[in-house]
Formats: sequence, structure tokens, C-alpha cells
Amino acid sequence: QLQLVESGGGLVQPGGSLRLSCAPSGFTLDYYAIGWFRQAPGKEREGVSCISSGGGSTNYADSVRGRFTISQDTPNNTIYLQMTVLKPEDTAVYFCAQESVLRRSYSIFSTARYDDWGQGTQVTVFS
Repeated sequence: QLQLVESGGGLVQPGGSLRLSCAPSGFTLDYYAIGWFRQAPGKEREGVSCISSGGGSTNYADSVRGRFTISQDTPNNTIYLQMTVLKPEDTAVYFCAQESVLRRSYSIFSTARYDDWGQGTQVTVFS
């Protein structure tokens, strides 16, 4: 299993912004899709956003649409999640994951669709 590394999390006040990064550890991204997920304490991991290979298609959960933007930087082998107008309910550990084997029988925000995961980065939004 390949390892992804997330960074960019931190503490921010409501209305603030953060940019998360997702980069591979020791390999070049080669994916069908990259997904961002989050997990708050006591809750299940939920899909936030995903981007297809080549960036031709992006998807967002209703809770973040219009506030978060996913993008890819191919030369730097990195996927970003720009988060704006952050709310306390966005507080969670954020994970990125790579769909390296095509599994289109699963929905885009199903964790079963993704093979390689990172360890996560904490995002805390507080007043």
C-alpha cells in the first residue's frame, strides 16, 4: 500500500481559510481519482471532495460546496484542498486517498473506492 502525506492543517477562527496539501511519499501520483475525506470525533469518515485524473471532473459534498476547492498541481505531484469560510462544524481530521485501481461500482465518496491513504491532518475551527 502506498502512503500519502497530508499537511496544512491547523487552528483557525470561523470565517478563516486553510489550504491542505496531499503528496505521495516516494512515488508519483498515478490515479483515477483523489479524494479528500474528514472524520470528526465520534463520527464516520465522510467524503468532502474528489478530483479525477487530469482534473477534468471535481465533486463536492453539499456541506462544503462553494467554500472548498480541490485542485491538482501535476508538476509538483500534489493535490490541494483550499478551504474558505471555515465553520466550527468543519473541525475534523482530514485525509486524502488515491483510487489507484478503478472501482467505479462504488460512489465517489465511498471509502471502499480508494486504495492508498494518508495519516491525516487536524483542522480545528474555533471562536
